Amino acid sequence: MKIRIYYDATDAGGIVYHTKYLEFCEQARSEIFFSKNIFFENEGYVVKNLEANFIKSAKLGDLIEVKTITKEIKNASLNIFQEIYKENIKLFETTIKLVYIKNGKISKIPQEHIKILNEYKN
Repeated sequence: MKIRIYYDATDAGGIVYHTKYLEFCEQARSEIFFSKNIFFENEGYVVKNLEANFIKSAKLGDLIEVKTITKEIKNASLNIFQEIYKENIKLFETTIKLVYIKNGKISKIPQEHIKILNEYKN
């Protein structure tokens, strides 16, 4: 998923604020399902834990790309690896454990979701 960096994502110096990288990754993960016409109501994925590595800064006006790789899928959780690049330069990477929630409770990931998530395995 490609994203343009606008002023609202930056600090006074035009550097992307650190929490925005996590937002960009969230948008890319959501787009995986939105692009398949899956919209969540009373269900979705929540972050259980994550590890983030900030490598270089994106700046106002940059066009970045978020790459998503599904690493492991279990009954009710999955591990995702995401990277953000500007051209061929890696700016950020994160490993995230997500848990599937339905009606406020941890639930088994639907087969339709597993099929989609498997498209992002490497």
